[in-house]
Amino acid sequence: MTRKQVVLTWLALIGLAILLFFPKQNEDHAQPVLLQGKTMGTTFNIKLYPTQEQLASNNLFELVNGELENVNSLMSTYKPDSELSLLNKAKAGESQLLSGDTIAVLNESMRLYNESNGAFDPTVGPMVNLWGFGPDGRVVKQPEQELIEQTRNWVGMDLLAIAGNSVTKAHDDLYVDFSSIAKGYGVDQVANALEKLGIFDYLVEVGGEMRLSGSKPNGEKWAVAIEKPVSDRREVQLIVRPVNLAMATSGDYRNYFEENGVRYSHTIDPTTGKPITHKLVSVTVMHPSAMTADAAATMLNVMGPEKAMEYAERTHLPVYLIVKSDQGFTGMMSSEFKKLFPEEKG
Repeated sequence: MTRKQVVLTWLALIGLAILLFFPKQNEDHAQPVLLQGKTMGTTFNIKLYPTQEQLASNNLFELVNGELENVNSLMSTYKPDSELSLLNKAKAGESQLLSGDTIAVLNESMRLYNESNGAFDPTVGPMVNLWGFGPDGRVVKQPEQELIEQTRNWVGMDLLAIAGNSVTKAHDDLYVDFSSIAKGYGVDQVANALEKLGIFDYLVEVGGEMRLSGSKPNGEKWAVAIEKPVSDRREVQLIVRPVNLAMATSGDYRNYFEENGVRYSHTIDPTTGKPITHKLVSVTVMHPSAMTADAAATMLNVMGPEKAMEYAERTHLPVYLIVKSDQGFTGMMSSEFKKLFPEEKG
């Protein structure tokens, strides 16, 4: 994936600390298996409890790595021959035939783009580069308004036409980057592959996005920490124990530049072409799909606390927001989040 993805990935990793507690196993308990590796410019960590038969009859690392390599080969903007790279190189009006995997991610991106009035937009990359948060490197001052307006001419999912597996661009310079959704899709692909083998007790994590299923052999749930959004140390804000759900966190509190005392976030609002300025600093989303949770966390982070919570309530989405105030940080739970974790106080 792109250098931008590496930055976003490490933000996701920092924003989520995984607390996995493995109590002493009885001899009749399945033993935990840990699979680790590199993918999409980041790392994957998978913990599961297969039976001895499942372990003996399958190369689980090869299975996991193969699923992730497939996603990367289709959707990487680093690979010049990936489907996404070929789409980005295509001229306006040239139809590109894409795989079902890439179309699935495009369709979900389009759904969230329309549902959020453009707050989620995988074509915002040129605007991110303009503000110095992409692979082109840092800037020390904000770009001219005229340049922002020019760049916005080729930013927008509405410049893509999707018909079945065929995709057509309306502008030569339209550039699609799945850095805010592809890792989640990879998590789903790995989780689905494990379930096809009959493995239902697992935690799959790729670059901070994760999906959790089942429990440990003693019945203990997976425990995951949501980190307090402070830049100079690691602190836990909240520990949750999701069951059969995906979880993603998006934050903007470590990547920014300052000019004349004004702090410019790395998170760009596609609707304005400028960094967000609100006080929402961290968003955690629960959803059955890691792809949707991944994208929704970024989308809500763009929206700001009021619009994000309104969206969460309207769509019944379990969401935990952390908002900066003069007194520190305040946690806000949507109604569905409270139902999932009634014991948590935020």
